[in-house]
Parts: sequence; structure tokens; C-alpha cells
Amino acid sequence: MAPAQGRAPGASRRARDTQRRLARSSRTARNHLIVTVGLGLATTLLIIAQATLLAKVIAGVFLGGDDLADVAGLLGWLVAISVARGLVGAGFESSGRFGASKVMAELRSRLAEHLLLSRPGGLQRESSGELVTSAVDGVEALENYFARYQPQLVLAVTVPVAILVWVVPYDWKAAAILGVTAPLIPLFMILIGRLTENRTRDRWQLMSRLSAHFVDIVGGLETLRANGRAGSQADSIARVGEQYRRETMGVLRIGFLSALVLELLAMVAVAMVAVTIGVQLAGGHMTLVAGLTILLLAPEFYMPLRQLGNQFHASVDGMAAAERVFEVLDQPASVEAPPAPSPAPDPARGPIEFSRVGFGYEGRATLFTDLDLVIEPGETVAMVGPSGGGKSTLISLLLRTAEPAGGAISCDGVDLSEVDPRAWRRRLTWVPQRPTIFAGTVAENLRLFDPDAETEALREAVRMTGLEQLVEQLPDGLSTVVGEGGRGLSVGQCQRIAVARALLSPAPLVVFDEPTAHLDGETERRVVAALDRLTAGRTALVVSHRDRPVLSADRVLRLRDGSLSEVRPDLKGATA
Repeated sequence: MAPAQGRAPGASRRARDTQRRLARSSRTARNHLIVTVGLGLATTLLIIAQATLLAKVIAGVFLGGDDLADVAGLLGWLVAISVARGLVGAGFESSGRFGASKVMAELRSRLAEHLLLSRPGGLQRESSGELVTSAVDGVEALENYFARYQPQLVLAVTVPVAILVWVVPYDWKAAAILGVTAPLIPLFMILIGRLTENRTRDRWQLMSRLSAHFVDIVGGLETLRANGRAGSQADSIARVGEQYRRETMGVLRIGFLSALVLELLAMVAVAMVAVTIGVQLAGGHMTLVAGLTILLLAPEFYMPLRQLGNQFHASVDGMAAAERVFEVLDQPASVEAPPAPSPAPDPARGPIEFSRVGFGYEGRATLFTDLDLVIEPGETVAMVGPSGGGKSTLISLLLRTAEPAGGAISCDGVDLSEVDPRAWRRRLTWVPQRPTIFAGTVAENLRLFDPDAETEALREAVRMTGLEQLVEQLPDGLSTVVGEGGRGLSVGQCQRIAVARALLSPAPLVVFDEPTAHLDGETERRVVAALDRLTAGRTALVVSHRDRPVLSADRVLRLRDGSLSEVRPDLKGATA
């Protein structure tokens, strides 16, 4: 019962709930548990068979006068059982690692899918450094739980029970000693384990805080250096690092002390059994085969319990990280998919309409309450206005990464609240102000929206956005690998790559948020020309603080004080 539920001696209710949830939420985890239980039963039978055969061989040779020929059959079985036990042990290790890798991949995939698809922008409301620590180092720590702790938990249940049942017919006194002393080890594990778990959770929180602080400092390093404050952050990192070191040493100290206690208990218990067996052998009340069998099984009886305590300390990091990951997964989606979604409408066939739309952020003033907007198929609408006026929020509503507080947003007469947000997002292409460049080749980044794009189409998109000189300077051209976040490229070059891959997208709706930000005048001119070609025949929404992208729009709207007003497209300074 215990293995099936993942119930761990020494684990708090919160940790047990996390373990159950891991088993319920992952099919791989459940399959891994079934395999682990099967291997545990096989190991238990092999341990008993090995001790029994070895006792018979020793007794036969020393008391019965058997020679090699007499015990050859038993020795053959003993060798076979020893080999089988080694193979099962290797199976335990490999099965555990394979299962752990699958579960870790599932958990990371669910976390990424939740943040990027169910809660786009969710990272802005979370500590990214802490999430990275949980998703990488923390989930990695789950390997110890699945590869070592869970198999040991199965052995800790099956081996002692089976040995106790096997020993009773030989000698009830020795069985009584085993049965009375065995619960003492789990009892001490519970007492020590809970203290370790609390200290480990504190340690994990400190590491998460240190990671988040370090990520924030790295992200703002240029600003800190510009203001001469980069050196002052070293003391802060050193202080948090020292706290983390002390917590780590405290956890290790408890771990070593608990191992000493468990070893001492097991040693005293085995000694008590040995004394009982010795007295009975001396008095002639027990056969040598029975005595040797019990003596050989006594250390095996306590071994899984001792090892379980050691492996528990190795698994608590993963449990703490899993708790944090589940906290994030429990956050509701920013836009819920309807139970029976309608097919995603086509922006090329019908207008996009905002009807009396309202929106406001929690704890802040309402941005707009009765916003009306119609974008006809094939029309390019530019939007200008002061910063903080709600332009980016309107884009979020159109992308379905935010839900309006009132009113409705529709396309071709279909209310978008009745459409799966993911299906709707496949109908559009979005170029944000700060585009994401992934680790990979330049060509792979350009093919983001169209994985089957031909090389010639890539080169045309590069030419239209003014990236020819950059590609020519790269050592492998379009096959050059760039770092995560565009390492090795300037901000303007990353922006042009984002525009270039939008050129390759077949989506009927394109949305631009400051498409020419960070570009010089000549490059801006070429990008605007590419935008004109991109928006031809498509529906487009362009948000910009610059005049050039706005002047080619069919309509220019100014969003100010929660309302839209139309301005002349050829009016200079319309973006003010």
C-alpha cells in the first residue's frame, strides 16, 4: 500500500501530496512505479533465496562433510541467483534513471506550455530566476527521487516483510526481535526527516532568492554600471550566498547525524539477533542451517530501511522544487479555452470588431471602458498615443493573452471568447517590440512561422529587411548559430530578424508593436518598405511612436484617455 501511494516515512503531508500528484499527473511516473514494484518483489525473493542456499552450503560443508561435488548444484544455483540479483539491481538503476528522465521532461514541458501558451506573459508576474532554478536544477533533483528514493521505498516495504515471514518458522524469538526493532528506524526517520525537510525547504527558498537576485542583477548590469552601482551588488550576493552556505551545511549536518543514528540502531538490532541465535545454537535448540539463514538475513532486513533514510535526504530537494512547479501550474490560465470551442475565424474574410470593450489592471486605474474599433479585411490600421495609454494592452486583447473586463471582441461575426485561444493565434503573426531570438541558426529563427520555407525565400526576406551585410559577415551565413536571446547580435539586428520571419508567415493577420524601434534611418526605410509588402492583402495593426511606419497605413488612430480618435495618415507628428 505504501509504495502505491508514494507515502514516505519522514515526509510531511505537503510532501506526500506532492508525491501523489507526481504519480497521478504523469503516466510515465505510474508506469515507472509498476516496474519498480515488480523489480522490488524480484529482489526480495532473490535475497531470501541467496541467504537460504548459502546457509545450506556452509552447513553442509562444515557439519555434513559435503565435498565440492555434493554442493555443486547448490553453488550453481547460488551463482545464478547472485548474477540475477546483480542484473535486477542494474535494472533498478537504469529503470529509475529512464523513468526519471521521462518524468522530468514531462514536467518541464508542462511548465513551459503553461507559461507560454496558457499564461502568455506569466513570466512577468513570476520571479524568472526562481522559476529557472526550479525548472532546471530543481526538476533535475527529482532524478534522485525517482531513480533512488522510490525504488528504495519499495524495497523498504517488501524486503523486511518477506524476511520476517520467512524467519518466523525458523525461530519466533529472532522474528520478534526483528519485528520490534524494525519500527524504530522509520520512527527516527520521521522525526529526523521532518526536520531535514523543513531545513531543505528553507535552503531551497534561499537558493531561489539568490538565483532571482543574480538574474535581476545580470539583466540590469548595464544600468548599474552606468550609475556606478555594480560593485555595491557584490556585497548583497555575498550575504545571500553566505546564508545559503550555512543552510546547506545545516542540512548536511542533519543528514550525517541521521545516518549515524540509523546505522547504530541497525547494528544493535543485528547484534541482539546474533546473541539470540548463538545462545540457541550453543544449547542445541536450533540447527546451523536455520541459524545461518537468520544471521545472513538480519543485515538484509535492516539494509533497505537504512538506505531509505539516506536516499530521503537526496530526494527532498526535488520535492521542494516540484512543489514550486505545481504552484505555478495551479495558476489559472490568462484566457480559458471554452469547453466546446468554435472554429477559428479567418481575418481575411470578415472584420475584426472591438465592441464596448473595457479593461483595467488590478490595483490600477481602468484603461478604457467602452472602446469600439473595427478593422476591415486587408486594412492596415496604425495606432499611436502616449506611453501607458493602453496600446500594448489592446494588442494583448487582440492576441487573446488577456481577457476583456467587458464588451466583446469578434472576427467575421464570431466572438473570440468562443474560440480556442491557441487556434486563433495561429491566424496571426506578432512582431513584439523586443522579439525573442532562440538558440539556433539564423535560418531556424527565420523559419519560426514557416518551417518549410525555402532558402531562396529566406534570402529574399533578408534582403528586404536590410540584413544582407550581417549575413555576409557571419562565418556560416544563414547557418550561423546565434545564442539564446540573440547573443552576438545587436538589438536592431534582432528586430530585423523578427520582421524578416514575419515576412515568411502565411498568417492573414499581422500585428506589429514598434516594428522599427532601435533602427537607424536608412534601415528603418528598408524595413518599412518590407512592412508595406508584408501587409499588402493582409489585415494589419501597427503600433508605433515613429512617423514612417504610420504614414503608409490606411488609417491612423490615436488612443488617449481610454478613447480612440482618427487622425490624417499624412499628418506629420501623428505619433506624438
